[in-house]
Amino acid sequence: MKIEKLVSGGQTGVDRAGLDIALELGIPSGGWCPKGRWAEDGAISDRYPLKETPSADVAQRTEWNVRDSDGTLVITHGPSVGGTALTIELARRYHKPHLHIDLKQTKEQPLKLIAAWLSSNHIRVLNVAGPRESTTPGIYEKARMLLLQALH
Repeated sequence: MKIEKLVSGGQTGVDRAGLDIALELGIPSGGWCPKGRWAEDGAISDRYPLKETPSADVAQRTEWNVRDSDGTLVITHGPSVGGTALTIELARRYHKPHLHIDLKQTKEQPLKLIAAWLSSNHIRVLNVAGPRESTTPGIYEKARMLLLQALH
């Protein structure tokens, strides 16, 4: 199954890793970001083709990325909390497939899990989400390496 588009909210950490891998692999990318292109490290660079939501509330961005994708891949290193937990809740509410890979707990090979999930759910537009870098230091690089292998 080939991903036709990868979407994300542009926040540091997992979101940004997803967008960077899409750019690196030539996968079309996009998604919604908060009004003003807010992220914890400042305005999200224009190199990421994100559309701004009408609201600066990050919850709207999260909801719209879940709503507009075929499925959501959540990558964490520990339990999902805050906006990451909201992402999973919204996927359930919208009856959208989601897969949570907790790099701290996953016993199975994450690459096999991701490949099987993408294929069985016919994911063409993939939303990538997870914690920001400040709450889970090092998550950007961990997510980047996993996504590079999973989507290459």
